[in-house]
Amino acid sequence: MSPAEYALLAGAVATAYAVFGMTGFGAAIVAVPVLVQFMPLQLAVPLILLMDLVSTASVGVGNHKLIARGELGRLLPFMLVGIAFGAGVLASADSRWLLVVLGIFVIFIALRSLLSPPVPGSGLHGFWVVPAGTVGGVFSALFGTGGPIYTMYLARRIEEPERFRATISSVVFMSAIVRLVAFAAAGLLLEKQLWLTAAFALPCCLVGLAFGSRLRHRISATARKRVVLLLLTAGGCGVLLRGLA
Repeated sequence: MSPAEYALLAGAVATAYAVFGMTGFGAAIVAVPVLVQFMPLQLAVPLILLMDLVSTASVGVGNHKLIARGELGRLLPFMLVGIAFGAGVLASADSRWLLVVLGIFVIFIALRSLLSPPVPGSGLHGFWVVPAGTVGGVFSALFGTGGPIYTMYLARRIEEPERFRATISSVVFMSAIVRLVAFAAAGLLLEKQLWLTAAFALPCCLVGLAFGSRLRHRISATARKRVVLLLLTAGGCGVLLRGLA
């Protein structure tokens, strides 16, 4: 990569994990649309997976007593099915059309958040764990972006903000562990360039995570939402145009 691309990588990763530090999810859906502008999807997704392992472990370990373990247990079987399917597609599918799907998905998430914000703790029926876990697993494997799908489900199952943040972080961590195994089996972790890029990106991830964690209690939820929606809309449009080019 060129120096300009390394600078863009550093900025994208730091920004994405600042978002993660504030919300407990959302790093991949912010970072991947930027990264695929100058690196293959098959490199960008495993790279963010490695960053997720570090960041989610940091958040989850510090708040392990708040995790809703029952929700984790219900999500896991369906997540496994989705990730196994998605990893196989990522290893073999035409990345151009995957980029189109990613762009549409990111824009959909941004519009949905703008037009119909989730209602925390509204008692969503437990049956919805089936589509949430499966579809979240597929998108986690394909793009690293299963977090918003898990969030749509958990935000209506868990009312307390800190308990929700700890639980969604643990779900993303659990997803990352499963994806690590699936990606290894699919041969997606064998590239030397992946590990060199990850070594460069990791400090940026940690700086962004620390910054976002500090900001969490200093800026309003409304302001955080506006920033995330702006990033999602810009990233989604960019990746959609790249896929259609």
